[in-house]
Amino acid sequence: MAVRRLGIIMHGVTGRMGMNQHLIRSILAIRADGGVTLPSGDRIMPDPILVGRNADKLEQLAAAHGVERWSTDLAAALANPDDEIFFDAGTTQMRPKMLEQAIAAGKHVYCEKPIATTLDEALKIAQIAETAGVKNGVVMDKLFLPGLLKIAMLRKSGFFGRMLRVHCEFGYWVFEGDLQPIQRPSWNYRLEDGGGIILDMLCHWRYVLDNLFGNVESVSCLGATQIPERIDEMGQPYKATADDAAFSTFQLEGGVIATINSSWTTRVYRDDLVVFQVDGTHGSAVAGLTTCKVQPRVATPRPVWNPDEKQTRDFRDDWQEVPDTVPYPNGFRAQWEMFIRHVVADEPWSYTLREGAKGLQLVDSALDSWRERRWIDLPALPA
Repeated sequence: MAVRRLGIIMHGVTGRMGMNQHLIRSILAIRADGGVTLPSGDRIMPDPILVGRNADKLEQLAAAHGVERWSTDLAAALANPDDEIFFDAGTTQMRPKMLEQAIAAGKHVYCEKPIATTLDEALKIAQIAETAGVKNGVVMDKLFLPGLLKIAMLRKSGFFGRMLRVHCEFGYWVFEGDLQPIQRPSWNYRLEDGGGIILDMLCHWRYVLDNLFGNVESVSCLGATQIPERIDEMGQPYKATADDAAFSTFQLEGGVIATINSSWTTRVYRDDLVVFQVDGTHGSAVAGLTTCKVQPRVATPRPVWNPDEKQTRDFRDDWQEVPDTVPYPNGFRAQWEMFIRHVVADEPWSYTLREGAKGLQLVDSALDSWRERRWIDLPALPA
């Protein structure tokens, strides 16, 4: 069994998502477990170099986790032929330029979503990667959530029969900053800095809907900025210019109707921060991040509508939980391992930058729908 080093340039990992999910729980966890195993039995050992603008943060992060290499010189890192992959978890506005630089240096590229702020930018960077012949990918972590993996299994089994409807409630209350400290960066609520829940979340909903329920064919969306002023990290008030809530309806192929409410201005009264309910002719399922419950057609109760009496039935008791029959690894790590195998062993990979561009198509269409107050159709993207 041979062990091969794989150099990875990791940009933007001093931020919460990049540090926790990509560096610590993915790349460093893979290293701790001996690397990524190929079908041949050989192992691929990731060797990260942390790149960013803040030397103090990079040095502290590297020292805290035993990472030997870090740099504030992106150009020098890209010039090193011993590092084959460039990964970006920085700001969305900077991402297309970063990816273009990495592709020009001959690197395979992998990045967080959104891959750009507009569809035109996204298609451009996807085309650049394809023309250069580099392997490329975008994080689609929600597909690897245990709850949605169970939904995928149910669909594969034919459990739903003909799928009718999908409904999702997502979000929680993001503190304004006056009574409690903020728990999300202030740039999320400034349009000029790439903020907005439509840009942030509809990229996720595109790949979830396409992969689990049917390709999105059209969208109707209403956005809102419901908290007009917030407090930033320095304790200073600022005007919130980005949308913090979005209420969307989607028509999917096969006649499936999907509705998704995304909000940073809602208090949670449900089983999880995100909950999907899927209804079909033969059965229904309700899934959160990790759990999934089902109610088949033959076990569907007969509710009685009587507004004159207090409801005594607990409808949740009529659902059965789908058991954990397999281990569910961290979703970010699982996709990292897939991308590494794709780069090294050319294993199949479908989560490309062009697939990521579909998320921006939905974002642009949703924004047009909100602005024009009408349904917007989504044509197939150019090949």
